Amino acid sequence: MAYKNNILLGRITKVSGYEGAVAVKVEKIFTENIPQLESVFLEIEGRPVPFFISGLEYSGADILKLWFVGYDSVEKISEFTGCRVFLTNEFIDEKNQNKDNQLLIDYYVYTKESILIGPILEIISNNGQWLLNIDSPGNKNILIPFHEDFIISIDKRKKTVVMDIPEGLLDIN
Repeated sequence: MAYKNNILLGRITKVSGYEGAVAVKVEKIFTENIPQLESVFLEIEGRPVPFFISGLEYSGADILKLWFVGYDSVEKISEFTGCRVFLTNEFIDEKNQNKDNQLLIDYYVYTKESILIGPILEIISNNGQWLLNIDSPGNKNILIPFHEDFIISIDKRKKTVVMDIPEGLLDIN
């Protein structure tokens, strides 16, 4: 079971019931298509921790109830409120992955200082790390890690991505 930190299923909002279930507010991309789950990772203190699922219940809204193996009481499960829930690698569907990657093609990337870096040509998966292939001025391709720590904002209307790019990263390319 491999951890994939860019497939966020949702966040645990509260304990649900008295049998140790948690309520997960599901990300919008999953509200109409909840995958069959055998395991997930909870982000606890910034680290992924695997949990096996003993049961799940989905009502069709944006809340998914999960029960974890070995956690059958409110006392055991309540410490996970607020944790982010990630899917494992087994749920990556190449077709959907490629479709999702196409959504940012032709967006323009700017630094936090509003300096244009260039348009996104493609998104490359490199050993679990997403890289933006950007066409910079002078037709020089630049690869920048597409990581949540670097993203300041994404504006779908303006087709822009504003990033806080670490100093020296643009010089490496």
